[in-house]
Amino acid sequence: MRQAVLAGAVGNFVEWYEFGVYGYFATVLAATFFSPTGTVDTGSLAATYAAFALAFFFRPVGALLFGRLGDRAGRRPALLASLTLMTLATAAIGVLPGHAAAGPAAPVLLTVLRALQGLCAGGEFGGAVSVLTEFAPPGRRGRYGSWQSCTVALGLLAGAGTAAALATALPEGELYAWGWRIAFLLTLPLGAAALALRVRLPETPEFLAVAAVPAPPGGATAQRAPAAAGTAAAAPDPAALSLPAGAAVGAVLLGSGRIVGWSGAGYAFLVVLPSHLQTALGTSYRDALLATLLANLGFAAAIVPAGALSDRVGRRAVMLTGTVLVIGLALPLFALITDPAAATTGKAAAVLLAGALVGLLAGPGPAMLAEMFPARVRCTGLGTAYALANAVFAGCAGLTVTRLAQSTGRADVPALYAAAACTLSLPALWTLRPDDHLRPLR
Repeated sequence: MRQAVLAGAVGNFVEWYEFGVYGYFATVLAATFFSPTGTVDTGSLAATYAAFALAFFFRPVGALLFGRLGDRAGRRPALLASLTLMTLATAAIGVLPGHAAAGPAAPVLLTVLRALQGLCAGGEFGGAVSVLTEFAPPGRRGRYGSWQSCTVALGLLAGAGTAAALATALPEGELYAWGWRIAFLLTLPLGAAALALRVRLPETPEFLAVAAVPAPPGGATAQRAPAAAGTAAAAPDPAALSLPAGAAVGAVLLGSGRIVGWSGAGYAFLVVLPSHLQTALGTSYRDALLATLLANLGFAAAIVPAGALSDRVGRRAVMLTGTVLVIGLALPLFALITDPAAATTGKAAAVLLAGALVGLLAGPGPAMLAEMFPARVRCTGLGTAYALANAVFAGCAGLTVTRLAQSTGRADVPALYAAAACTLSLPALWTLRPDDHLRPLR
């Protein structure tokens, strides 16, 4: 089980470091690839976020492709393939010529590589969550599944830390000229280390059990209790291996609805915030990144405790609490963060709390999604549900926030966006059963 957690978590950490550095260098990339003059304005930043959003719309495609691979050939091959392609695509961004050298081809090439990143990130989630929850001991799926979200936070944190370190160590001119490329090229050694761990990852008992049983026509898999840790799972009854296509589509849509708040609030507070603080409020690049660093620290610190708590009181209670708190506190926290008269310690506490509130949603979220889908379609189902919500509410967060801030003149658009996303997710979260965490995986 420790090997499964390490292989799933470390590879996931690397993928999300790779995915996150694009968001943290959005203003730099806007000047390098989307501006003929090499300057940042609203148009070039919006184009950068459009490429960011496009990658998210490739994530459902990746969830389907890599999910089918994970459900048919095994979790391990899918995880190896997604990590390899993501590492190569991210490193390629680090050597890509900018607009000054390649002209109009530069933004096109960057967008293609972003699309490949999105494809791989979409395939990562389903495989990683399946491995973590299927190896989890009884009664600890929330804790084990939360490591997926935690390593997302740690990967984003590492990306923000790397960006902040480069911004601190280099003059702004050198950072824009070549320094940002270091963050992307670091993915090569990180990816190689993660691949070495994943190569030794065994298949889960859940997959080995259903792989031995032919899939029924139009069906998926059976409901059964998980095998004890370290033992082979008993083969399910072929007659019970059925899940109508309509029920599968409904589960994907319901799962997406349940994580809309997690997706929207997470990207508004953890990824979009630095660029928004710079363009809307004139905050320095370094200070904006430091604020995001604190938000990700709060996010990471809350995730595993929230997942463990959901094993005791249920996914419904923890996720509803986090959702209501984001709705009620998003605007007051943002007002404190942007108040020139507020003390630095107060601003830091507000940023930490904003990240921690998102952690209440991200901790139980992976286990909640895994419990919605049977083993034969778990990679595909939960990965697609997650990717759809992120495509609409996370991928479009930067573009939406930038455009709304420009058209309305309001500086608190990120807080409004986070609160609105959580409000939309409330009805779907309300349908969770209080005892879902006590039921066996199907």
